Amino acid sequence: MNSWQKKTNMNTKILFNTVLLFLFCIIKTNAQEVLTIEDAMKIALENNFEIKIAKNNSKISETNVTVGNAGMLPTATASITDNNGITNSSQTRQDGTSTSLNNAKNNNLNYGVSLGWTVFDGMKMFARLDQLKELQRLGDSELKRTILMKIGQVNSAYYDLVQQQHQLSALDTTIVISKQRLTLAQNRFSIGKASKLEVLNAQVDLNSDQVALLRQKESYANAKILLNQYLARDAKINFTVTDLVKVDDKLVLADLIDLAQKQNPGLESQVINKRIAELQLKQIKADRYPVVNLTSGYNFTESQSSLGFTSSASSKGFNYGFNATLNVFDGFNQHRNEKVAKLEIENSQIAIDQQNMILNTQLSTAFQTYLTNLELIGLEEDNQAIAKQNLDITLDKFRIGTITTLDFRTAQLNYVNAKVRYSNAQYEAKLSEIALKELAGNINF
Repeated sequence: MNSWQKKTNMNTKILFNTVLLFLFCIIKTNAQEVLTIEDAMKIALENNFEIKIAKNNSKISETNVTVGNAGMLPTATASITDNNGITNSSQTRQDGTSTSLNNAKNNNLNYGVSLGWTVFDGMKMFARLDQLKELQRLGDSELKRTILMKIGQVNSAYYDLVQQQHQLSALDTTIVISKQRLTLAQNRFSIGKASKLEVLNAQVDLNSDQVALLRQKESYANAKILLNQYLARDAKINFTVTDLVKVDDKLVLADLIDLAQKQNPGLESQVINKRIAELQLKQIKADRYPVVNLTSGYNFTESQSSLGFTSSASSKGFNYGFNATLNVFDGFNQHRNEKVAKLEIENSQIAIDQQNMILNTQLSTAFQTYLTNLELIGLEEDNQAIAKQNLDITLDKFRIGTITTLDFRTAQLNYVNAKVRYSNAQYEAKLSEIALKELAGNINF
Protein backbone atom coordinates (compact mmCIF):
# COMPACT_ATOMS: atom_id res chain seq x y z
CA MET A 1 0.00 0.00 0.00
CA ASN A 2 1.57 3.30 -1.12
CA SER A 3 1.63 6.50 0.93
CA TRP A 4 -1.30 8.03 -1.00
CA GLN A 5 -3.49 5.03 -0.15
CA LYS A 6 -2.42 5.16 3.48
CA LYS A 7 -3.25 8.84 3.63
CA THR A 8 -6.62 8.23 1.96
CA ASN A 9 -7.48 5.43 4.42
CA MET A 10 -6.47 7.62 7.34
CA ASN A 11 -8.61 10.50 6.12
CA THR A 12 -11.53 8.13 5.60
CA LYS A 13 -11.13 6.78 9.13
CA ILE A 14 -10.98 10.29 10.57
CA LEU A 15 -14.08 11.29 8.62
CA PHE A 16 -15.90 8.16 9.80
CA ASN A 17 -15.01 8.78 13.43
CA THR A 18 -16.07 12.43 13.10
CA VAL A 19 -19.46 11.42 11.73
CA LEU A 20 -19.92 8.91 14.54
CA LEU A 21 -19.00 11.52 17.13
CA PHE A 22 -21.41 14.01 15.56
CA LEU A 23 -24.25 11.49 15.57
CA PHE A 24 -23.49 10.59 19.20
CA CYS A 25 -23.63 14.24 20.20
CA ILE A 26 -26.98 14.66 18.43
CA ILE A 27 -28.41 11.59 20.17
CA LYS A 28 -27.11 12.72 23.55
CA THR A 29 -28.48 16.23 23.05
CA ASN A 30 -31.90 14.94 22.04
CA ALA A 31 -31.96 12.61 25.05
CA GLN A 32 -31.68 15.59 27.39
CA GLU A 33 -34.57 17.95 27.80
CA VAL A 34 -33.67 21.63 27.53
CA LEU A 35 -35.64 23.07 30.43
CA THR A 36 -36.38 26.78 30.31
CA ILE A 37 -37.28 28.77 33.41
CA GLU A 38 -40.80 29.31 32.01
CA ASP A 39 -41.26 25.54 31.57
CA ALA A 40 -39.93 24.91 35.08
CA MET A 41 -42.42 27.35 36.64
CA LYS A 42 -45.29 25.87 34.63
CA ILE A 43 -44.42 22.34 35.78
CA ALA A 44 -44.13 23.50 39.40
CA LEU A 45 -47.55 25.17 39.27
CA GLU A 46 -49.07 21.92 38.01
CA ASN A 47 -47.14 19.36 40.05
CA ASN A 48 -45.75 20.83 43.27
CA PHE A 49 -47.33 19.08 46.26
CA GLU A 50 -47.50 22.11 48.55
CA ILE A 51 -49.15 24.18 45.80
CA LYS A 52 -51.69 21.39 45.27
CA ILE A 53 -52.50 21.33 49.00
CA ALA A 54 -52.81 25.12 49.10
CA LYS A 55 -55.14 25.00 46.07
CA ASN A 56 -57.36 22.44 47.80
CA ASN A 57 -57.41 24.50 51.01
CA SER A 58 -58.45 27.52 48.95
CA LYS A 59 -61.25 25.47 47.38
CA ILE A 60 -62.37 24.36 50.85
CA SER A 61 -62.63 27.99 51.96
CA GLU A 62 -64.56 28.83 48.79
CA THR A 63 -66.91 25.87 49.30
CA ASN A 64 -67.70 27.02 52.84
CA VAL A 65 -69.06 30.37 51.66
CA THR A 66 -72.79 29.56 51.60
CA VAL A 67 -75.86 31.12 53.19
CA GLY A 68 -76.65 27.73 54.69
CA ASN A 69 -73.27 27.56 56.45
CA ALA A 70 -73.95 31.07 57.78
CA GLY A 71 -77.23 29.84 59.33
CA MET A 72 -79.61 31.77 57.08
CA LEU A 73 -81.62 28.85 55.72
CA PRO A 74 -84.22 26.69 57.48
CA THR A 75 -83.47 23.14 58.53
CA ALA A 76 -85.77 20.17 58.02
CA THR A 77 -85.46 16.92 59.96
CA ALA A 78 -87.24 13.63 59.39
CA SER A 79 -87.53 11.22 62.32
CA ILE A 80 -89.10 7.87 63.14
CA THR A 81 -89.39 6.05 66.47
CA ASP A 82 -90.77 2.54 66.93
CA ASN A 83 -91.06 1.18 70.49
CA ASN A 84 -92.24 -2.43 71.11
CA GLY A 85 -92.65 -4.40 74.31
CA ILE A 86 -93.86 -7.74 75.66
CA THR A 87 -94.95 -7.64 79.30
CA ASN A 88 -96.98 -9.53 81.89
CA SER A 89 -99.67 -7.06 82.99
CA SER A 90 -102.49 -6.99 85.53
CA GLN A 91 -105.07 -4.25 86.17
CA THR A 92 -107.57 -3.65 89.04
CA ARG A 93 -110.44 -1.35 88.23
CA GLN A 94 -112.35 0.99 90.57
CA ASP A 95 -115.28 -1.44 90.76
CA GLY A 96 -113.03 -4.13 92.19
CA THR A 97 -112.78 -6.27 89.07
CA SER A 98 -109.33 -7.21 87.85
CA THR A 99 -107.80 -8.58 84.68
CA SER A 100 -104.38 -9.85 83.77
CA LEU A 101 -102.54 -10.92 80.65
CA ASN A 102 -99.20 -12.58 80.17
CA ASN A 103 -96.99 -11.78 77.18
CA ALA A 104 -99.02 -8.67 76.43
CA LYS A 105 -97.72 -6.90 73.33
CA ASN A 106 -97.45 -3.10 73.19
CA ASN A 107 -96.39 -0.97 70.22
CA ASN A 108 -95.86 2.79 69.83
CA LEU A 109 -94.84 4.23 66.43
CA ASN A 110 -94.03 7.93 65.84
CA TYR A 111 -92.77 9.46 62.63
CA GLY A 112 -92.87 12.83 60.97
CA VAL A 113 -91.00 15.88 59.65
CA SER A 114 -90.04 18.99 61.62
CA LEU A 115 -88.93 22.38 60.30
CA GLY A 116 -86.92 25.04 62.12
CA TRP A 117 -85.79 28.47 60.94
CA THR A 118 -83.92 31.17 62.80
CA VAL A 119 -85.40 34.39 61.44
CA PHE A 120 -83.55 36.80 63.74
CA ASP A 121 -80.35 36.42 65.77
CA GLY A 122 -79.14 39.98 66.13
CA MET A 123 -77.70 39.96 62.58
CA LYS A 124 -75.13 37.34 63.59
CA MET A 125 -75.81 35.24 60.50
CA PHE A 126 -74.91 38.13 58.19
CA ALA A 127 -71.67 38.76 60.04
CA ARG A 128 -70.95 35.04 59.82
CA LEU A 129 -71.44 35.09 56.04
CA ASP A 130 -69.07 38.05 55.70
CA GLN A 131 -66.57 36.21 57.87
CA LEU A 132 -66.74 33.15 55.61
CA LYS A 133 -66.00 35.41 52.64
CA GLU A 134 -62.99 36.85 54.45
CA LEU A 135 -61.79 33.33 55.25
CA GLN A 136 -62.00 32.57 51.54
CA ARG A 137 -59.84 35.62 50.83
CA LEU A 138 -57.41 34.40 53.50
CA GLY A 139 -57.22 31.01 51.75
CA ASP A 140 -56.54 32.74 48.43
CA SER A 141 -53.82 34.82 50.07
CA GLU A 142 -52.22 31.67 51.53
CA LEU A 143 -52.34 30.05 48.09
CA LYS A 144 -50.62 33.09 46.61
CA ARG A 145 -47.97 33.02 49.35
CA THR A 146 -47.29 29.33 48.71
CA ILE A 147 -47.06 29.86 44.95
CA LEU A 148 -44.68 32.82 45.36
CA MET A 149 -42.49 30.88 47.76
CA LYS A 150 -42.33 27.76 45.58
CA ILE A 151 -41.80 29.71 42.35
CA GLY A 152 -39.02 31.59 44.14
CA GLN A 153 -37.43 28.26 45.10
CA VAL A 154 -37.71 27.01 41.53
CA ASN A 155 -36.07 30.19 40.21
CA SER A 156 -33.25 29.95 42.75
CA ALA A 157 -32.63 26.27 42.03
CA TYR A 158 -32.78 26.86 38.28
CA TYR A 159 -30.25 29.68 38.24
CA ASP A 160 -28.06 27.74 40.64
CA LEU A 161 -27.88 25.09 37.91
CA VAL A 162 -27.01 27.77 35.36
CA GLN A 163 -24.22 28.98 37.62
CA GLN A 164 -22.92 25.46 38.11
CA GLN A 165 -22.96 24.88 34.36
CA HIS A 166 -20.75 27.94 34.03
CA GLN A 167 -18.39 26.49 36.63
CA LEU A 168 -18.28 23.20 34.75
CA SER A 169 -17.38 25.10 31.60
CA ALA A 170 -14.62 26.96 33.45
CA LEU A 171 -13.20 23.70 34.81
CA ASP A 172 -13.38 22.09 31.38
CA THR A 173 -11.37 25.00 30.03
CA THR A 174 -8.73 24.74 32.72
CA ILE A 175 -8.36 20.99 32.11
CA VAL A 176 -7.76 21.63 28.40
CA ILE A 177 -5.10 24.18 29.34
CA SER A 178 -3.57 21.83 31.92
CA LYS A 179 -3.35 19.07 29.31
CA GLN A 180 -1.61 21.46 26.93
CA ARG A 181 0.79 22.38 29.71
CA LEU A 182 1.51 18.71 30.43
CA THR A 183 2.14 18.02 26.74
CA LEU A 184 4.49 21.00 26.48
CA ALA A 185 6.33 19.89 29.64
CA GLN A 186 6.73 16.36 28.28
CA ASN A 187 7.98 17.64 24.93
CA ARG A 188 10.44 19.98 26.61
CA PHE A 189 11.61 17.17 28.88
CA SER A 190 12.12 14.85 25.91
CA ILE A 191 14.46 17.33 24.22
CA GLY A 192 16.25 18.17 27.46
CA LYS A 193 14.89 21.69 27.98
CA ALA A 194 12.93 20.89 31.16
CA SER A 195 13.37 18.74 34.23
CA LYS A 196 11.27 15.79 35.26
CA LEU A 197 9.97 17.93 38.13
CA GLU A 198 8.22 20.24 35.65
CA VAL A 199 6.42 17.25 34.11
CA LEU A 200 5.39 15.93 37.53
CA ASN A 201 4.08 19.34 38.62
CA ALA A 202 2.03 19.61 35.45
CA GLN A 203 0.60 16.12 36.02
CA VAL A 204 -0.26 16.89 39.66
CA ASP A 205 -2.05 20.11 38.67
CA LEU A 206 -3.97 18.28 35.94
CA ASN A 207 -5.04 15.64 38.44
CA SER A 208 -6.20 18.37 40.86
CA ASP A 209 -8.24 19.99 38.09
CA GLN A 210 -9.85 16.66 37.23
CA VAL A 211 -10.77 16.09 40.89
CA ALA A 212 -12.34 19.55 41.04
CA LEU A 213 -14.30 18.74 37.87
CA LEU A 214 -15.61 15.50 39.36
CA ARG A 215 -16.71 17.32 42.51
CA GLN A 216 -18.43 19.97 40.42
CA LYS A 217 -20.22 17.29 38.37
CA GLU A 218 -21.47 15.74 41.61
CA SER A 219 -22.74 19.10 42.85
CA TYR A 220 -24.41 19.73 39.48
CA ALA A 221 -26.15 16.34 39.54
CA ASN A 222 -27.41 16.93 43.09
CA ALA A 223 -28.72 20.36 42.09
CA LYS A 224 -30.68 18.71 39.27
CA ILE A 225 -32.22 16.27 41.73
CA LEU A 226 -33.26 19.16 43.99
CA LEU A 227 -34.90 21.03 41.11
CA ASN A 228 -36.74 17.86 40.09
CA GLN A 229 -38.01 17.63 43.68
CA TYR A 230 -39.39 21.18 43.50
CA LEU A 231 -41.04 20.24 40.20
CA ALA A 232 -42.50 17.10 41.86
CA ARG A 233 -41.22 14.76 39.18
CA ASP A 234 -38.88 11.77 38.96
CA ALA A 235 -35.45 12.62 40.37
CA LYS A 236 -33.82 10.64 37.53
CA ILE A 237 -35.18 12.86 34.76
CA ASN A 238 -32.18 14.32 32.95
CA PHE A 239 -32.20 17.79 31.45
CA THR A 240 -30.08 20.82 30.72
CA VAL A 241 -30.74 24.47 31.47
CA THR A 242 -30.03 27.54 29.43
CA ASP A 243 -26.73 29.36 29.96
CA LEU A 244 -28.20 32.85 30.04
CA VAL A 245 -28.72 34.68 33.33
CA LYS A 246 -30.69 37.83 32.59
CA VAL A 247 -30.89 40.14 35.60
CA ASP A 248 -33.54 42.85 35.73
CA ASP A 249 -31.47 45.95 36.54
CA LYS A 250 -34.42 48.39 36.39
CA LEU A 251 -35.94 47.77 39.82
CA VAL A 252 -36.81 50.84 41.91
CA LEU A 253 -37.17 50.61 45.69
CA ALA A 254 -40.12 53.03 45.90
CA ASP A 255 -42.04 51.03 43.30
CA LEU A 256 -41.31 47.78 45.11
CA ILE A 257 -42.55 49.19 48.43
CA ASP A 258 -45.73 50.42 46.75
CA LEU A 259 -46.33 47.00 45.16
CA ALA A 260 -45.66 45.23 48.46
CA GLN A 261 -48.33 47.33 50.20
CA LYS A 262 -50.84 46.08 47.63
CA GLN A 263 -49.68 42.57 46.81
CA ASN A 264 -47.50 41.07 49.54
CA PRO A 265 -49.47 38.01 50.74
CA GLY A 266 -48.10 38.19 54.28
CA LEU A 267 -49.31 41.76 54.75
CA GLU A 268 -52.55 40.96 52.96
CA SER A 269 -53.18 38.08 55.37
CA GLN A 270 -52.72 40.35 58.39
CA VAL A 271 -55.23 42.86 56.99
CA ILE A 272 -57.74 40.06 56.38
CA ASN A 273 -57.18 38.71 59.90
CA LYS A 274 -58.11 42.13 61.30
CA ARG A 275 -61.32 42.13 59.29
CA ILE A 276 -62.11 38.63 60.56
CA ALA A 277 -61.56 39.80 64.15
CA GLU A 278 -63.92 42.73 63.58
CA LEU A 279 -66.61 40.41 62.25
CA GLN A 280 -66.07 38.11 65.24
CA LEU A 281 -66.79 41.05 67.55
CA LYS A 282 -69.93 41.78 65.55
CA GLN A 283 -71.13 38.20 66.08
CA ILE A 284 -70.43 38.39 69.81
CA LYS A 285 -72.38 41.64 70.13
CA ALA A 286 -75.32 39.95 68.40
CA ASP A 287 -75.77 37.80 71.52
CA ARG A 288 -77.23 40.87 73.27
CA TYR A 289 -80.31 40.61 71.04
CA PRO A 290 -83.11 38.04 71.17
CA VAL A 291 -83.06 34.95 68.95
CA VAL A 292 -86.36 34.16 67.23
CA ASN A 293 -87.02 30.72 65.73
CA LEU A 294 -90.00 29.54 63.70
CA THR A 295 -90.99 25.90 64.17
CA SER A 296 -93.42 23.60 62.39
CA GLY A 297 -93.88 19.96 61.61
CA TYR A 298 -96.19 17.17 60.53
CA ASN A 299 -96.30 14.07 62.78
CA PHE A 300 -97.93 10.64 62.75
CA THR A 301 -98.52 8.53 65.87
CA GLU A 302 -99.78 4.95 66.10
CA SER A 303 -100.08 2.82 69.27
CA GLN A 304 -101.36 -0.67 70.06
CA SER A 305 -101.91 -2.30 73.46
CA SER A 306 -103.09 -5.83 74.29
CA LEU A 307 -104.44 -4.78 77.68
CA GLY A 308 -106.31 -1.65 78.71
CA PHE A 309 -109.31 0.44 77.81
CA THR A 310 -107.90 1.28 74.35
CA SER A 311 -106.46 -1.45 72.19
CA SER A 312 -105.21 0.89 69.43
CA ALA A 313 -104.97 4.60 68.68
CA SER A 314 -103.58 6.81 65.93
CA SER A 315 -103.17 10.51 65.25
CA LYS A 316 -101.67 12.76 62.64
CA GLY A 317 -101.49 16.49 62.15
CA PHE A 318 -99.60 19.71 61.50
CA ASN A 319 -98.07 21.85 64.23
CA TYR A 320 -96.47 25.28 64.12
CA GLY A 321 -95.25 28.00 66.40
CA PHE A 322 -92.24 30.07 67.38
CA ASN A 323 -89.86 30.49 70.26
CA ALA A 324 -87.72 33.40 71.34
CA THR A 325 -84.81 33.55 73.78
CA LEU A 326 -82.92 36.48 75.26
CA ASN A 327 -79.75 36.43 77.28
CA VAL A 328 -80.67 38.41 80.38
CA PHE A 329 -77.66 37.60 82.55
CA ASP A 330 -74.80 35.16 81.99
CA GLY A 331 -72.38 36.06 84.76
CA PHE A 332 -70.88 38.99 82.81
CA ASN A 333 -69.53 36.60 80.15
CA GLN A 334 -71.01 38.76 77.39
CA HIS A 335 -69.02 41.76 78.57
CA ARG A 336 -65.88 39.64 78.91
CA ASN A 337 -66.24 38.15 75.42
CA GLU A 338 -66.65 41.58 73.85
CA LYS A 339 -63.60 42.91 75.69
CA VAL A 340 -61.48 39.96 74.50
CA ALA A 341 -62.70 40.42 70.91
CA LYS A 342 -61.72 44.11 70.99
CA LEU A 343 -58.25 43.16 72.21
CA GLU A 344 -57.99 40.67 69.33
CA ILE A 345 -58.73 43.52 66.90
CA GLU A 346 -56.05 45.64 68.58
CA ASN A 347 -53.57 42.78 68.27
CA SER A 348 -54.46 42.45 64.58
CA GLN A 349 -53.63 46.11 63.99
CA ILE A 350 -50.34 45.71 65.85
CA ALA A 351 -49.54 42.70 63.65
CA ILE A 352 -50.22 44.81 60.54
CA ASP A 353 -47.88 47.55 61.77
CA GLN A 354 -45.21 44.99 62.61
CA GLN A 355 -45.54 43.28 59.23
CA ASN A 356 -45.24 46.65 57.50
CA MET A 357 -42.04 47.44 59.36
CA ILE A 358 -40.55 44.00 58.70
CA LEU A 359 -41.52 44.19 55.03
CA ASN A 360 -39.96 47.61 54.54
CA THR A 361 -36.80 46.50 56.34
CA GLN A 362 -36.52 43.35 54.21
CA LEU A 363 -37.08 45.33 51.01
CA SER A 364 -34.52 47.99 51.93
CA THR A 365 -31.90 45.40 52.89
CA ALA A 366 -32.52 43.21 49.86
CA PHE A 367 -32.44 46.23 47.55
CA GLN A 368 -29.06 47.32 48.90
CA THR A 369 -27.73 43.81 48.28
CA TYR A 370 -29.26 43.95 44.80
CA LEU A 371 -27.45 47.21 43.98
CA THR A 372 -24.13 45.82 45.25
CA ASN A 373 -24.52 42.67 43.18
CA LEU A 374 -25.28 44.69 40.05
CA GLU A 375 -22.00 46.57 40.53
CA LEU A 376 -20.15 43.30 41.13
CA ILE A 377 -21.39 41.93 37.80
CA GLY A 378 -19.66 44.76 35.93
CA LEU A 379 -16.46 44.46 37.96
CA GLU A 380 -16.24 40.68 37.65
CA GLU A 381 -16.95 40.84 33.93
CA ASP A 382 -13.96 43.18 33.51
CA ASN A 383 -11.83 40.96 35.75
CA GLN A 384 -12.71 37.92 33.64
CA ALA A 385 -11.66 39.69 30.43
CA ILE A 386 -8.39 40.83 32.02
CA ALA A 387 -7.68 37.36 33.42
CA LYS A 388 -8.32 35.81 29.98
CA GLN A 389 -5.95 38.25 28.32
CA ASN A 390 -3.33 37.59 31.01
CA LEU A 391 -3.71 33.82 30.54
CA ASP A 392 -3.27 34.06 26.76
CA ILE A 393 -0.07 36.07 27.16
CA THR A 394 1.21 33.73 29.87
CA LEU A 395 0.47 30.65 27.74
CA ASP A 396 2.43 32.10 24.82
CA LYS A 397 5.37 32.86 27.11
CA PHE A 398 5.17 29.40 28.65
CA ARG A 399 5.37 27.79 25.20
CA ILE A 400 8.65 29.55 24.53
CA GLY A 401 9.89 28.92 28.06
CA THR A 402 10.25 32.49 29.31
CA ILE A 403 8.18 32.07 32.50
CA THR A 404 8.08 29.49 35.26
CA THR A 405 5.39 26.85 35.72
CA LEU A 406 4.36 28.55 38.94
CA ASP A 407 3.62 31.80 37.10
CA PHE A 408 1.67 29.90 34.47
CA ARG A 409 -0.37 28.04 37.10
CA THR A 410 -1.13 31.30 38.90
CA ALA A 411 -2.44 32.87 35.68
CA GLN A 412 -4.46 29.76 34.96
CA LEU A 413 -6.09 29.71 38.40
CA ASN A 414 -6.72 33.46 38.24
CA TYR A 415 -8.66 32.97 35.01
CA VAL A 416 -10.73 30.09 36.40
CA ASN A 417 -11.48 32.00 39.61
CA ALA A 418 -12.42 35.10 37.62
CA LYS A 419 -14.92 33.08 35.56
CA VAL A 420 -16.38 31.51 38.71
CA ARG A 421 -16.67 34.89 40.45
CA TYR A 422 -18.39 36.41 37.42
CA SER A 423 -20.86 33.54 37.36
CA ASN A 424 -21.41 33.88 41.12
CA ALA A 425 -22.00 37.63 40.76
CA GLN A 426 -24.69 36.99 38.14
CA TYR A 427 -26.28 34.31 40.32
CA GLU A 428 -26.27 36.46 43.47
CA ALA A 429 -27.77 39.38 41.56
CA LYS A 430 -30.50 37.12 40.20
CA LEU A 431 -31.23 35.84 43.71
CA SER A 432 -31.53 39.45 44.92
CA GLU A 433 -33.95 40.22 42.10
CA ILE A 434 -36.04 37.13 42.90
CA ALA A 435 -36.12 38.00 46.62
CA LEU A 436 -37.25 41.57 45.91
CA LYS A 437 -40.02 40.47 43.54
CA GLU A 438 -41.15 37.80 45.97
CA LEU A 439 -41.44 40.39 48.75
CA ALA A 440 -43.35 42.67 46.40
CA GLY A 441 -45.61 39.79 45.38
CA ASN A 442 -44.64 40.38 41.77
CA ILE A 443 -42.86 37.27 40.44
CA ASN A 444 -44.05 36.60 36.90
CA PHE A 445 -45.39 33.07 36.43
